[in-house]
Amino acid sequence: MASDEQAITAFIERMGLSAQGDGLPRIAGRILGYFIIHGGPTSLSSLANELQVSRASISTNARMLRDLGVLEATARPGDRQDYYQLAPRHYLRVLEGYVERMGVLGQSLATAQDELASSRTGAQARLADMHRFVDAARAQTKALIDDLKSDSSNDDRF
Repeated sequence: MASDEQAITAFIERMGLSAQGDGLPRIAGRILGYFIIHGGPTSLSSLANELQVSRASISTNARMLRDLGVLEATARPGDRQDYYQLAPRHYLRVLEGYVERMGVLGQSLATAQDELASSRTGAQARLADMHRFVDAARAQTKALIDDLKSDSSNDDRF
């Protein structure tokens, strides 16, 4: 059986590979893995040291995760360093961002359907099919968000 530290390291690395598989930087996934285990707040310097990554890379990826709603920036009185912590129920923010982006995609598809000639039957059929997919994906994701928000056993206590 692996030691606790080996298990943590392996988890962080798997999170990096998972993020990479989703088209995100591997370091972003490793940062997320770190914060899922440790919560925070953690300074960027400490994070760079813990993950053995340059501070610049940590800073860039931490800002990206903050912009996605996964991390929150915080500060400590009298300390000029930047600190981050895992946002409560960060996965809800990720899903809400997905719903928003899919809404924009749906609007783009609808505009293309309206603007393209109806004689372009193949294009119209593909646009309509994609639009049905986007609408269904948004609806299912919204239902998941509502379900997760109503789950009182998983509140913001951490």
